[in-house]
Amino acid sequence: MSAGRRFRVAAAQIDIALFDVEANVEKHLAWIEKARAQDVQLLVFPELSLTGYKVGSRGYQLGMDIHHRLLRKIAEAADEMAVVVGFVEEGYAAQFFNAAAYLERGHVKFVHRKLNLANYGAMEEAKFFAAGRYLETVEIARPFTGAILLCADTWNPALVHLAALHGATMLIVPTNSSLDAESGDFSKPDKWSLALKFYSGMYGLPIVFANRIGTEAGHTFWGGSRILDPHGEIVAEAQQQTETLVVGDVSYDAVRRARFELPTVRDSNLSLVHREVDRLVRRLGVPVRIRDKP
Repeated sequence: MSAGRRFRVAAAQIDIALFDVEANVEKHLAWIEKARAQDVQLLVFPELSLTGYKVGSRGYQLGMDIHHRLLRKIAEAADEMAVVVGFVEEGYAAQFFNAAAYLERGHVKFVHRKLNLANYGAMEEAKFFAAGRYLETVEIARPFTGAILLCADTWNPALVHLAALHGATMLIVPTNSSLDAESGDFSKPDKWSLALKFYSGMYGLPIVFANRIGTEAGHTFWGGSRILDPHGEIVAEAQQQTETLVVGDVSYDAVRRARFELPTVRDSNLSLVHREVDRLVRRLGVPVRIRDKP
């Protein structure tokens, strides 16, 4: 892939059937075909797109390991298209995670486990899910490198900063954001617009933001899926709260220019940040967790 070549990405803004994994898989297959017809190279579905959001105490019944037949079915249907889907992962030591799988060429290439579990208002993710422990990146299509942050992950700016320092040149944000007051101000469309524009423009980071629509257990999801270029400008955006495919092209050359003109990543001063975080940990006496396997 040359530096100037344009890379076609898409966000599948869909409604999701709570608990009906088989039906959701069939919907994924249909939208993969719609994306293929538009020559999409990377297709992003919303958070927990295979299960619905409010899985609650049934989460463990919906858990899949990375070799599950349904993930494999979607990966095989995608073929050479890269697809990001949301699911409940049954991971190491029978722990259950709100996770996103990056599927490519018939396989699960990468999994991101949600790091910042939403646990305020009507949301109780920490009651049912284990939190992820690591932030990693995945090679998308050379030279693009992607980082996946699930919904509330992006409300910790340090995670976006770390993603950029880990080498991300594209940010993938699958989301379940609702309009409901009890979900807190952070779910409001204007807050998301501000945050996405800031992150993309500050870090020279194209963003694929995939939010769902529909209602579920008191939540009304507002859509607003969009693609932003590395200058914080919207390339494509869903105009209505309907199921739709938001398609746009991003350019690695534009990333290069943006980061040359505003070198946030270059000038991040990682040694200073590392020193101050260590100093803060010592001052506050933050306990060290036992590490699990990545």
